[in-house]
Amino acid sequence: MDTLVEQMGDAYPELPAQKELIKKVIKEEEDSFLRTLDNGIRLLDSFIKKSKDAGKENLAGEDAFVLYDTYGFPLDLTELILREQNMGLERDGFDKEMKKQKDRARNAAAVEATDWVEVSQGEEEFVGYDLTETPARILRYRKVKQKGKEYYQIMLSKTPFYAEMGGQVGDKGVLVSPSGEIVNIFDTKKENNVGVHLSYEIPSDPTEVMTARIDKVARAATSANHSATHLLHEALREVLGTHVEQKGSFVSPEVLRFDFSHFQKVTPEELRQVEHLVNSRIRMAMNLEECRELPIAEAREMGAMALFGEKYGDKVRVVKYGSSVELCGGTHVANTGNIGMLRILSESSIAAGIRRIEAVTGTGVENMMDNLQDMMKDVAGLLGGSADIKTAVTRAIGENADLRHQVEEFMAERIATMSREAIASAKDINGIKLVSLSGIRLPDIVKNVAFTVRRECTDHTAFVGVTVSEGKPLLTVALSDDLVKAGLNAGQIVREAAKLIKGGGGGQPFFAQAGGKDAEGVSLALEKIMELLHLK
Repeated sequence: MDTLVEQMGDAYPELPAQKELIKKVIKEEEDSFLRTLDNGIRLLDSFIKKSKDAGKENLAGEDAFVLYDTYGFPLDLTELILREQNMGLERDGFDKEMKKQKDRARNAAAVEATDWVEVSQGEEEFVGYDLTETPARILRYRKVKQKGKEYYQIMLSKTPFYAEMGGQVGDKGVLVSPSGEIVNIFDTKKENNVGVHLSYEIPSDPTEVMTARIDKVARAATSANHSATHLLHEALREVLGTHVEQKGSFVSPEVLRFDFSHFQKVTPEELRQVEHLVNSRIRMAMNLEECRELPIAEAREMGAMALFGEKYGDKVRVVKYGSSVELCGGTHVANTGNIGMLRILSESSIAAGIRRIEAVTGTGVENMMDNLQDMMKDVAGLLGGSADIKTAVTRAIGENADLRHQVEEFMAERIATMSREAIASAKDINGIKLVSLSGIRLPDIVKNVAFTVRRECTDHTAFVGVTVSEGKPLLTVALSDDLVKAGLNAGQIVREAAKLIKGGGGGQPFFAQAGGKDAEGVSLALEKIMELLHLK
C-alpha cells in the first residue's frame, strides 16, 4: 500500500488521505476471506466424507453449488481439493443449479408491459419539493405484469409524488377525479428519469383533470428520516473521523438505514456520542437551506458532501442544515426540529469496511418507547410486580442457575442409574453383550447412557436405543472399540435402519444416530439393526 501511495498519490489524492483506512479494509478483507476458506473447507470435508461413505467417486454438483453460492467458496478451489482427494465433481449438477438460480433471478426481474396509451401531450413536471397536491392530467398509462401481479404505470403532467431514488422510497397517495372517484397510488418509481405512478386501477375517464395528492403523514415521516441521515452522517464523521463516507442508505416512513465506511465495530460509547450530537442539532431547530439548480463546481466549493460513485449532472441540488452540506435530491423537513428525536436501534457490519446503522425518528421513537414501557410492565408483572426490575431479574437469574445446577445433578444421577440398570439387564447374544434402552423421550439421555455404556463395557458390547418424541423416532447405536475393529460400523447400521422409519442420519463408526418420520416402522428398524449386528 505504501508503494502504491508513493507512485499514485499525486494523481489520486484520496490514496494518501485514506491510506490507513485502506490498509485496515484490506486486512479485514483478507481475514474475511480466510474465514470463508476455513468454513468452506470444513463443510467440503463433510461433503467429501458423505460421498465416500456412500461409495461415490464424485462430489454432487448440488453440494459444490451450496459451497459456492451460500458460503462464497471458489469453485476452482473445490475442484483442486477434490483432485487431492482423488475425487471428481459432477459438473452437470453444478451447472444445473447455477442455471436454476439465474432463471429465478431473471423471472423475478422480468416485466411484461403493454404499449403506452397516450392520453395527453407533454412532459412530467415534479413539484413535490413545494406541494403535496396539485391538479394534473394523465399523459399516458400502460398495464404491467411482474411477479404474477398486474398493475398500471401512470405518468402525470404535474406531480407532487417523489419517485424512489437515492435510497428514499417513493410516495404513496391518491388521484381524485372531479366526481370524487379515487385511484390509489401504491408506489412511485423512476423510469427513464421520469416518475411513474403505480396503481392497480386507472380512472374511468383518464382524460379528466385529476387532483394528485400524496400521503402527507408518510411523506413527513420519510422526510424526517432522510434529514436525520444527513445529521447522522455529519455526527459520525465528527465522532469516528473524516474517513467516514456514506456508502448507501434506505429511508422510509418507518425506519432509516445508513451505510458508511469504517474499519471496526462502533462502540456503545461512540454510538451514544453520535446519537447525542444528532439530537442536539435537532433541538437547535435549524432551518433548511437549499439550492436546487447549482452548478456542481459551486456546490463542491461550498463543501457539499457527495455520495462516492454516484453520477451527478452539471446542475445539482444542495441541502444544508447548519454545517451539514450535502448533494441530495430527496425530500427534507423545513426545520430540524420537525424530526423530533433520533434513536439508534442497531449497528452492524454488512461488508468488509462497511458498517450499517438503523434508527428511527419522531413517532417511531415514541412507538419504540411505548413498546419498551409495555414490555417493562410485563416483565415486572412476571417478577411479581417488583418496581426494582434490575434487582428482581438478577435474583431470578441466580435462582435459575441454582435450579439448573440441581437439574444437572439429578440428570447425572438418573443417567448413572439408567446406565447401571441397562447394563444389568443386558443380553448375551452370539458373543456380544446387547444393552438396550427404550421408552425415553429425551434423546440427550439416550446419548449419555450410550457413552456411559461404552465407557463401562469396553469389550464385545453393542448399545441400541430408541426414543419417540412427538411421533418422530430416533435410533441410537454405540459399539465398543473391538467391535468396530472387527468391521461393524454404527454409522452404516443406523443409515440402513433409518430407511424403515422414513429418515436418515449417521455418525462415527463407534456412535451414530438417525431420525425419522414414521414411528410405526420402529420395530422393523430394530430388527434391521439386530440383523446388521449379526444378532439375528
